[in-house]
Amino acid sequence: MKALWLEERALSVRECLVPEAGDEALVRVRVSGICGTDLELARGYYPFTGIIGHEFVGDVVGSPDPTWIGARVVGEINADCGVCEACRAGRPTHCENRTVLGITDRHGAHAEYLRLPLRNLHRVPDSVSDDAAVFTEPIAAAVEILQQIHVLPTDRVLLVGAGRLGQLVAQVLALTGARLKVVAKHDRQKALLEARGITTIDAEEVEARRWDIVVEATGSPSGFDLAARALRPRGTLVLKSTYRGEVTLALAPFVVDEITIVGSRCGPFAPALRLLERGEIDPLPLIAAHYPLERAVEAMEAAARPGMMKVLLRP
Repeated sequence: MKALWLEERALSVRECLVPEAGDEALVRVRVSGICGTDLELARGYYPFTGIIGHEFVGDVVGSPDPTWIGARVVGEINADCGVCEACRAGRPTHCENRTVLGITDRHGAHAEYLRLPLRNLHRVPDSVSDDAAVFTEPIAAAVEILQQIHVLPTDRVLLVGAGRLGQLVAQVLALTGARLKVVAKHDRQKALLEARGITTIDAEEVEARRWDIVVEATGSPSGFDLAARALRPRGTLVLKSTYRGEVTLALAPFVVDEITIVGSRCGPFAPALRLLERGEIDPLPLIAAHYPLERAVEAMEAAARPGMMKVLLRP
């Protein structure tokens, strides 16, 4: 099978063996999505050799349970062991022995086939298209914010960052009725948000020490600094992106202002699929380009351009 292979920061499309299902499910990939983590892996954010990619929709073609054969599915990316302390305590995404699709010790989704445990898979409703379903994983990551903190309709909420993930976070936060504003840099980002009635502002317009909740989704030190300055005392800072390298910060203001800092990563797939099925989240306008898998290296280059929205791959 063809796959997008990463090794020592070099990308190539190569022929790989089709994985054997074994005690897991074998999925034929219909569509996969390039995300910021893929780009950061290629830049050396985390040492990984193999097939990258973790956003996908596909068909089950091999399974220890025959009732799954033919199902159109998406899949949670953390494959847990089920027996460690974290798993037994109900924290499978923090499994001590987990592998992560296309990120840690498991080949990923930018390929013709992948394998995942059956318990990771979710059937896609018939009314949800492939191009919409491929966004399930980042929508679930956006929903995770509402799993972690209580957002009131009266809250002043600032989202810093309106890229691929930020756009979906904005749509999810808008469902709460909170007074939401989004810091967006590029005209396309602003247009997408404003088309959904979501207010955008420039970084220079952000009032310091006035926001109840700030979500940081740029993954940049400057975005973090802006988010930290914006929070009121006893406010909540949600970190929705990972950082390559180190961020230098003074901790004293966080202590004095009694700031709550929440790291936020993967989220629940079932509510993400329900939001798609009901049309409450619409990711389709975020699609900027489709590429065949054979041109995946070119697709990664396109996805890395400033302000670029979602690039999809089709085997």
